[in-house]
Amino acid sequence: MSESNYLFTSESVSEGHPDKVCDLISDSIVDRYLSEDPEARVAVETMATTDLVMIAGETRGPDISPDEIERVARQAVRDIGYEQKGFHWRDSSVQVRLHSQSADIAVGVDAIGNKDEGAGDQGMMFGYACRETEALMPAPIFFSHKILQLLAERRHSGELVGIGPDSKSQVTLRYIDGQPVGATSIVVSTQHDPSLDQDHVREIVRPEVEKVLPAGWMCPEDEFYVNPTGRFVVGGPDGDCGLTGRKIIVDTYGGAAPHGGGAFSGKDPTKVDRSAAYAARYLAKNVVAAGLADKCTIQLAYAIGVPKPLSVYVNTHGTGSVGEAILAQAIQGAMDLSPRGIREHLKLNKPIYARTAAYGHFGREPDTEGGFSWEACDLVQKLTSLAA
Repeated sequence: MSESNYLFTSESVSEGHPDKVCDLISDSIVDRYLSEDPEARVAVETMATTDLVMIAGETRGPDISPDEIERVARQAVRDIGYEQKGFHWRDSSVQVRLHSQSADIAVGVDAIGNKDEGAGDQGMMFGYACRETEALMPAPIFFSHKILQLLAERRHSGELVGIGPDSKSQVTLRYIDGQPVGATSIVVSTQHDPSLDQDHVREIVRPEVEKVLPAGWMCPEDEFYVNPTGRFVVGGPDGDCGLTGRKIIVDTYGGAAPHGGGAFSGKDPTKVDRSAAYAARYLAKNVVAAGLADKCTIQLAYAIGVPKPLSVYVNTHGTGSVGEAILAQAIQGAMDLSPRGIREHLKLNKPIYARTAAYGHFGREPDTEGGFSWEACDLVQKLTSLAA
């Protein structure tokens, strides 16, 4: 098989997956701090298991009581829909262990005297865009997210009875000449009541898959797997321990692009793990939207306490209409890539993060409250001019 003809698979997990429960709790806490102080510093981790939620990390900013943090956590679990034996928003124990941010971290990040605000940590972050979907996202992860989103919407509306919050999807697409042409297999596993058998669940799931895939793309019937073990009754943190930040490939590009290794959820936007990854996606998407490339990968690298990026790398995978060195200069001219510059340009100091916790941080529509600002294509004209 040549490099342009292949199969590629990506997976997604729903808001009720144990790790995503933890991501939502952590991001809801970030939002709670930012709603009181846009400059608050938050780094929160959550673990969830049977009848237990544990919250730990460090913060700086408003004095928010452990009781309020517990309330936020319970509300997040309630919003997902967990009211089951073994994990219930009202009855599970919630333990809060938050403490003040380390002074050693704060001194590196804070703007003092002539020193601008530095990056909250070292590391490299990647952004990616391509023409496989209207959202300029890789098709396998985009479709995987959409299947679960539709199932969740019908469950929350009350239309789907007997389907639980925990679910996973996996989409395998065939590529010919580097472009997706159809699905070769689809896997969906969803939590359900004991009264529903595998065939019943299969027919509940089928319409959502068919809505998401382009016409004629449905996989063969014997490659359509729904609850392949036959039973998925015990789900969520009662079935498997969850942790914040354990679904970083689901959160980004489904493995179609590199990942620097840093998770997003639970972190305020001074942490470049989050904000610079958003900036890299924003820039890559605008490069592709501008017609400067059909596919674009951007890497940004930072050192803790240092305002400027240490490197800016652009790869258009042979699809660029201008040179990559020119694009690297253009994106640096179009946007201040210091941590402060990113936060101000994308207006990230807002309580906009709980909505990112499930179904991907990328490929979503910008909303009126400022969420998903990094998905806007408002840099096209400037990039086109600078790259000319």
